[in-house]
Amino acid sequence: MITAAAVVLVVLLAALAVFQLCLAAGRPWGRLAWGGQHTVLPTGLRIGSAVSVLVYALIAAVVADRAGLVDVVGDDVARVGTWVVVGYFALGVLMNLASRSRAERAVMTPTVVVLLACALVVALAAG
Repeated sequence: MITAAAVVLVVLLAALAVFQLCLAAGRPWGRLAWGGQHTVLPTGLRIGSAVSVLVYALIAAVVADRAGLVDVVGDDVARVGTWVVVGYFALGVLMNLASRSRAERAVMTPTVVVLLACALVVALAAG
């Protein structure tokens, strides 16, 4: 169960990273991110999208480490980091629910709920 949850989390984050890179490159999908206020993101939000890819990579590494799929950070960092990720995704669910963009609420809220559930499975199952 822990391995499956970690793999689902990593695959979803990889898909989101591609999405964020497309936003950073100017694709007109902004209604699905950053509050849905822009079709094409302005420069500041494009930079934010690019930075989010790095955040996703860090999250994936920490959770995959905690699940025993890789060994890239210390055990204490992976344990605490996975709980930080759980909190991050819990906040993400709330933020996506509060979005003014119906498209963002419809697509990103369920996505982040799945990420939260996967992170919680890893955090609880790994002890």
